[in-house]
Amino acid sequence: MKLKNSYFYTLRENVKDEDSVSGNLLTRSGMIKKNSAGVYMYLPLGYKVLQNIENIVREEMNATGAQEVMMPSLIPEDVYISSGRRAGFGSSMFSLKDRFQKPYVLGPTHEELFAIAAGMHIHSYKDLPFNLYQFQNKFRDEARPRFGLIRVREFIMKDAYSFDADLDGLDVSYQKMFDAYKRAFDRMEIDYKIVRADTGVMGGLLSEEFQAVTDIGEDVLVLCDSCDYSSNLEISLCPDRYKDSTEECLPKELVHTPNAKTIEEVSAFLGKKATDFVKTLIYQVDDQVVACMVRGNRDVNETKLQKAFQAAEVALADFDTVKRVTHANVGFAGPIGLDIPVVMDYEVSHMRNFIVGANQTDYHYTNVNMSDFTPTKIMDLREIQENDICPVCGGKIYFKKGIEIGNTFKLGDKYSKAMNLYYSDANNTLQPVIMGSYGLGPGRVMAAVAEQKHDENGIIWPISIAPYKVAIVVISNKFEDQVKLGNELYDSFSQLGIDVILDDRDERAGVKFKDMDLIGIPVRITVGKLANEGKVELKYRTQQEATVVEAKDVINIVTQYLDLKNR
Repeated sequence: MKLKNSYFYTLRENVKDEDSVSGNLLTRSGMIKKNSAGVYMYLPLGYKVLQNIENIVREEMNATGAQEVMMPSLIPEDVYISSGRRAGFGSSMFSLKDRFQKPYVLGPTHEELFAIAAGMHIHSYKDLPFNLYQFQNKFRDEARPRFGLIRVREFIMKDAYSFDADLDGLDVSYQKMFDAYKRAFDRMEIDYKIVRADTGVMGGLLSEEFQAVTDIGEDVLVLCDSCDYSSNLEISLCPDRYKDSTEECLPKELVHTPNAKTIEEVSAFLGKKATDFVKTLIYQVDDQVVACMVRGNRDVNETKLQKAFQAAEVALADFDTVKRVTHANVGFAGPIGLDIPVVMDYEVSHMRNFIVGANQTDYHYTNVNMSDFTPTKIMDLREIQENDICPVCGGKIYFKKGIEIGNTFKLGDKYSKAMNLYYSDANNTLQPVIMGSYGLGPGRVMAAVAEQKHDENGIIWPISIAPYKVAIVVISNKFEDQVKLGNELYDSFSQLGIDVILDDRDERAGVKFKDMDLIGIPVRITVGKLANEGKVELKYRTQQEATVVEAKDVINIVTQYLDLKNR
């Protein structure tokens, strides 16, 4: 691309309405432009990055034997009602009606359509296994779009679906996709972790996430300093490894605690530590109200609670509900005398003489023990914390933040049964097809790389996904020798199939250098006053200093560098 007559612009100042490094840099470099909240244009440079990411993923998908298709975005709402997922998506699904008042949605994900397509081919076990995938726009009405391309309302997803006769076959298909994802992300030089995750609205048997490690990540990654344990915070285990307290049980005592509602306030009033308390939190779990007990310095893990009750929705109960079930103002709930289910974390069952709310406004009980009430269920209920013991090896837990850039699901027969996708086995008996689902977000990958790889001057793209690999900067168009050499080098790289920019604009050299750094081109060749000596300056984006080299040698030097970095 020769810049002088091309669509190319950059912004000198930070963008006010971008709240992430990647969103700011991608906008300033002219790669993306916000159209509305959570909706972006991909401009020429950004679209090339996106295409490079997609091409890597496509190569890895094709290498597994998967076949590419294209599904529609406009889908009859009945499709999601049939699978039982319409209610689960709720208001996050964009809905509309056609001129005949038939309800449609903009597809947030495509499991159902792939199941329908698979049904056209599958009749017997001899038709299995196979894998289909696509790159397609998805639509989700995010309540709070933010962080540039990381949380948006319209986005491109590569989604793949495997179809097998049994779980053993699914294991094989799943591993192929899993390994393909690792190869793709390795080629893009992303710093990522693979963690177990909640299956969520997708459902199924297993979910694993590929998380790009960044400070602005919305997900908390739970990692161990001694083994390879990794998990998403929402499902990380806290097994029952606690020891019983050796304290002698004391009789409970009702204590007046005026205006002391929070753990901090009651701790200060009674002169106790947060670890001496047990919080009782009242939750609305679908249509029932449930009390949840965790130690005073812990938090309830709502995903664990949701799974324990196989609930569709879990949320803290509103003030009126809390007052109705506890007969007290909010802040004084406790387990004694409640006539609703009481769920307790393992850790609490080993405590002695702890403090709880008394279900009376301005009162707490001290010296409460297990003999004073009967929990409905004792389970792993709390959220894991940093420095906790690893649930696998006993090492120490630490957290990192991550951006989910890919996920893999073992769906099992959830969608095949819902969509009537069956095959005849060797005994001519109908069996449900076993499915896997594999999602990857190219836009999120683009943002994650920009988050991880940048400096004060701009983005530092890995060679594999950089929009252009080489930038040739002509210092002055007034000098014929510079223009001639610049164009000769440009033609030589182009003939070798190397994406190259020729910055032939009538701009100052400093402006050109800043722009090439901002857009993150890996190699910069400067054609300046040494052109009449047959020499140029060579600088790599990852290095501070340029070196002078013979123009006749620069192509070999650069191609060797690109080949080495691409291995």
